[in-house]
Amino acid sequence: MRTLSSLGLLFSIATLLESAPTPLPIQSLDFSNVLPEHARRADPSLTGYLGAFFLGDKPSVYFYLSNGNNAVSFTALNKGNPVINPTKGTQGVRDPAIVTGGGDEAGRKWYIVGTDLNIGKTTWDAAQRTGSRGIFVWESTDLVNWNNERLVQVEDATAGMVWAPEAIWDAEKGQYLVHWASKFYPTSDPNHTGSPSAIRIRYAYTKDFKTFSAPQDYINKSPTNIIDLDFLPLGGKTYARFMKDETAKTVFTEISTTGLFGTWTRPGGSNAIIQSGVEGPAAYLDNQQAGKAHLLLDFYGSDGYRPYESTDIQGGKWTASDRASFPTNLRHGSILPINATFMSALSAKWG
Repeated sequence: MRTLSSLGLLFSIATLLESAPTPLPIQSLDFSNVLPEHARRADPSLTGYLGAFFLGDKPSVYFYLSNGNNAVSFTALNKGNPVINPTKGTQGVRDPAIVTGGGDEAGRKWYIVGTDLNIGKTTWDAAQRTGSRGIFVWESTDLVNWNNERLVQVEDATAGMVWAPEAIWDAEKGQYLVHWASKFYPTSDPNHTGSPSAIRIRYAYTKDFKTFSAPQDYINKSPTNIIDLDFLPLGGKTYARFMKDETAKTVFTEISTTGLFGTWTRPGGSNAIIQSGVEGPAAYLDNQQAGKAHLLLDFYGSDGYRPYESTDIQGGKWTASDRASFPTNLRHGSILPINATFMSALSAKWG
C-alpha cells in the first residue's frame, strides 16, 4: 500500500509541474511616478511663461511673454506700455505678483497683488513711516483682462508700511495665505517720528482678497530686517522660500519639508546667501526640464532683474543663467508658467 501511494504521489507532482506556467522574466520596478513633484515636473502642456513687472520709476504693471518655451527669453507686450495703471491710493504699484487660483478657483481665477507706492510722490523715509497700509488687488478669469481694482487695508495704524505682498494657496487651510513686509511704531508714537521695530514678514488668510483675517507675524528675525518673501512649492509639504535680508542687502533661501508652518532650514548654514546687492526674488519651475527652477534677482542699483537657475533647489545651489535674451531694467515682479491657449490669447490682446 505504501509503494502504491508513493507512486501516486510522484505521478501527481509530475503532472502539476508539467501544467505549471513558465516563470516570467524578472523585471525592474519603476518608481518614477512616486517621485516628489519637483523631481519630475516637466509639463508638456506648459508652453511658455508670463511675466509681470514694474519698470524702475514707472510704477505700473507691465507684461512680458516668453519667446517660445525659453524660461529666460522675454518680449514686452502692449508695445512696452503698461497693461495695468492703478487709479487708487498713491496711483503707483510696485512688486506685482501673479497669484494662481486654488481650490474652486483653480484654473479659472488669477489675482495680481502689489505694493501701493509711487516713490515719485514721496521719499523713502516717509514711505516707511507713513506709507500705505493696504495692498493693491486685481483679478482675472483669463490672464488677459484684469479688473475689480481695489486697495485693501491689511495693517492697523501702528504699521509704517505694507510692502511686496504675495500670496499662495494653502490647501490644508483651504484659503490663500497672503504675506507682506511691515515695520511698526509704538502706540505712543502716532506720528511715527521715533524708532520703529525691525521689518518683519506678516501674513493673513483670505478666500476672496476682500476680507482678511487678523495679521500675524510669519518671519521675525529681529533685529534683522526681512522683506520680499517669495515661495516656490516643490510638491507635497516641501517648499523653498526666498527673502531679502534688508540689513545685509542679500537674498537667501530656506527649505521646509513639513509645510508652510513647518521647520525651515537654510542650506549651507546661517550665513549662506544666493547673492548680495539684490532684492525681489521671483522663483518659478522650468516647463521642460524636470528638477530645474529659475530665480530672478533684482539688481536694484544696476540693471534690474537677472536670471539664475538651479537643479539642486533644496541644496540651495544657484548659478547665473545666460541672459543674452533677457530684457534689462525689469524690476521686482513674478513669472507664471502658462499653456498654449493663454500664450495665444495674451499675444492676440497685447502682442
